[in-house]
Amino acid sequence: MRIGFIGLGTMGGAASLNLIRGGHQLTVCDLDLKRATKHLELGAKWADTPSEAAKDVDIVFTMVFGPKQIEQIIRGENGLLHSMGPGQVWVDLTTNQPELARELAQEIIDTGAIAIDAPVTGAVDGARNGNMTQFAGGDKETIERIRPVMELMGPVHYMGSNGSGSITKLASNQLWAIHATAMGEALVMAVKSGVELSRAWEALKIGASESWCMHHDAPSVFAGHYDPSFTLDLCQKDLNLIVQACDDAGTEAPTTRLVCDRFEMAKKKYGGDKGELHVVKLEEDAADVSLQMDGNWTPHWEK
Repeated sequence: MRIGFIGLGTMGGAASLNLIRGGHQLTVCDLDLKRATKHLELGAKWADTPSEAAKDVDIVFTMVFGPKQIEQIIRGENGLLHSMGPGQVWVDLTTNQPELARELAQEIIDTGAIAIDAPVTGAVDGARNGNMTQFAGGDKETIERIRPVMELMGPVHYMGSNGSGSITKLASNQLWAIHATAMGEALVMAVKSGVELSRAWEALKIGASESWCMHHDAPSVFAGHYDPSFTLDLCQKDLNLIVQACDDAGTEAPTTRLVCDRFEMAKKKYGGDKGELHVVKLEEDAADVSLQMDGNWTPHWEK
């Protein structure tokens, strides 16, 4: 297929390469031409604007920072509303505000095109290795039709109508943030109470305490870099969207709100550009405990 891909950041840059390797012709667009170096070497074309990236393609994928950026890509002077039409599909992989996702989807649908919201999870290694989970909301028949293309980037889960994918992604990030915060508290408590760190980690990866976070993310704490591939700024952006979703749904979500406060504290103390797992370092510093540990902790984005 002819595909446009807008947004070549940490996740989008890696995921889009899998579409090229899958045999599709890509036209890529980003604010930084340097991010497209590998794509252009593999035969992709460059577009200066989102509107140009959507010209004469079958599918347009977008993956940008958040609601403000995706709104500009759709509604802006050189946005997709000026170039999309019947027969085309827009798939947004951005973590977005659900109501805005629905609004933008309807505006694209009004052009005659089809809109799918399919935000992703799975970290950078998932994007690199074609194992980036996508939560898809929108027309089910269309999702099934383009599933072979989407699955080059990773598994696709159909969640319902437009906006359902965005809600599911926020729920996923909601649990991750809670798990990351709790992981730090549990490991610090165990170590400060006299349990050797490697033994505590092995024990907490099984049974009732087992989580993807404990398996995948703890090594970034042990290595001492706290995973700079996803920053505290991004965490706080997502958590603000999550709290807004809780408010819109009328849920109390007390744990989520406390965790949001902890990430805000970490951002203020260490800086928004620091790795997401500095929320664990907050607990380390408060207890005067280090969770760094010798080992071959290969960063997940290099796997």
